Amino acid sequence: MMESASHEKVGLLASWWVRLTAMPNMIACKVSEIAKNTKKLGQDDPRRVFHSLKVGFALTLVSLFYYYQPLYDNFGVSAMWAVMTVVVVFEFSVGATLGKGLNRALATLLAGALGIGAHHLASLSGQIGEPIVIGFFVFLQAATSTFIRFFPQIKARYDYGLLIFILTFSLISVSGLRDDEILELAHKRLATIFIGGSACVIISIVVCPVWAGEDLHNLIAANIENLGSFLEGFGDEYFKMLEDAESKDDKAFLQAYKSALNSKSSEESLANFARWEPGHGRFHFCHPWKQYLKVATLTRQCAYRIEALHSRLTAENKVSPEILNIIQESCTKLSLETGKALKELAAAFKEMTKSPSPETHMAKAKAAAKSLRSLLKSGLWEDTELLEVMPAATVGSLLLDAVNCSEKIIESVNELAFLANFKTVEATVSLEKSQSGKLDTKEKNPNTDVVVTIAEAPSVLPENAKKVGSQRVEV
Repeated sequence: MMESASHEKVGLLASWWVRLTAMPNMIACKVSEIAKNTKKLGQDDPRRVFHSLKVGFALTLVSLFYYYQPLYDNFGVSAMWAVMTVVVVFEFSVGATLGKGLNRALATLLAGALGIGAHHLASLSGQIGEPIVIGFFVFLQAATSTFIRFFPQIKARYDYGLLIFILTFSLISVSGLRDDEILELAHKRLATIFIGGSACVIISIVVCPVWAGEDLHNLIAANIENLGSFLEGFGDEYFKMLEDAESKDDKAFLQAYKSALNSKSSEESLANFARWEPGHGRFHFCHPWKQYLKVATLTRQCAYRIEALHSRLTAENKVSPEILNIIQESCTKLSLETGKALKELAAAFKEMTKSPSPETHMAKAKAAAKSLRSLLKSGLWEDTELLEVMPAATVGSLLLDAVNCSEKIIESVNELAFLANFKTVEATVSLEKSQSGKLDTKEKNPNTDVVVTIAEAPSVLPENAKKVGSQRVEV
C-alpha cells in the first residue's frame, strides 16, 4: 500500500512537472496566435486601426477638462460626462457617430428642460407633496418613453436618444430634490455632453472618415457581382460535373453568393446610419437609401434561387445524356448571359453610372429563356421516365426563376440610378480594321477621360455598318 501510494505521488508530481515545463511553449504559441489574429484583423480593414487611434485621441482631448485646473474649476466633476460621452458616442462610421451624438444631445437638452420644469412644479406643492409629484413625473415619462421605444421606426433611429432621455430626466429631477443648484447642474451636464459629442463628430468627419453610405453602396455592388459570378460559371460547371461525377469540389465563385444571404442586418444598419450623414462625394444629403434596401432585398431573393441551384451541383440524381443534350445549350447560354448582365450591372453600379450593357446581356438571356421554356413545354420528355426528367426540369425552372429575379434587380437599380442621378455612359463605337483582321470597339464615357478598348470579331458589326476604311458609328 505504501509503495503504491508513493508511486501515485511520484506520477502526479511528474505530470505536473511536464505541464509546468510545457507551459512556456503553450504561452508562446498563444501569444503568436493572438499576434497573427491581430495582424489579420488590421490587414482586412486598415480603417479599424485609424478608428482606434481616433477614439484614443478624442478621449485624451476631452480629458483635459478634468486634468487642466482652469477647466476643472469651471466644470468640476461634471467634466467626466464629456469622457463618458466620447466612450458611448464614438462609433466606427460617421453616420453612427452623428446619429448617437445628435440623439444624446437632443435627448439631454429636452430631458434637462423637462426635468427642471418638473422640479419647479413639484416645488410648488410643498415639502410633503414634492417627492410625490416628482415620483409621478418620473414614472410617467419612463413608462411613456419605454413604450414608444417599441415602435419599429422609432427604435431603429431614436432608441438611444429615448434611453438617454429617460436617464437624464430621472437624474435631473431626482437630484434636484436634494440639490438647490439644479440649473447649474443641468447647465454643466449639458455643456460637457455637447463638448464630448462635438469632439467625436468633428474628429470622425475630419480624420480619415468612414462613411456608412459608401460601405452600403459597395456591399450591395459586391453582392450583385457575386451572384453574377455564380451564374456566369454555373452552366459549364453543372454539365461538366454531371459528365464527370468525381469533379464535385466547390470553387470560390460557387460560394461567394452566400454573402448576399447573410448581409441583411448589415445592410439595414448601414442604411440607418447613412441617413444621418451629410452630403459627401456623390452621396447627397437626401440620397435614396430606401431604394438601396429594395435592391438588397431583390438581391437576397435571387441569392435564394441560386442557393437552390448550388444544391443541384452536389445532388446524386443522374440525368441521361439525351436530356443533357436537349437542355445544355439553352441552360448554359441563359446562365452565362444572366451572369454577365449582373456583373456589368455591378460594375456600373459601383462607379455610379448607367450603362446599357446589362440590358443587352439580359435580352440575350431572355431569348435563351424563351428557348428553354419551349423545350420544357415540348413533348420531348414523353418517352423518358419522370425521375430522369425531374433533375433537368428543376435546374431549368430555377434558372428561369433566376432570370426573372435578375431582371427585377436591373429594373430596381435603374430606378435607383434615376433617383440618385447616376452619370449616363453614352457608348461611342469606333470601328477600325486592324492588321490582324479584328475590329477595335472603343467605348468612351464623356464624364471621364477613360477609354476602354475591346477586341470584337467582325460578326458583331451592325447589319447597316459599312466597312469603308475607318469610321464612327453612333450607338
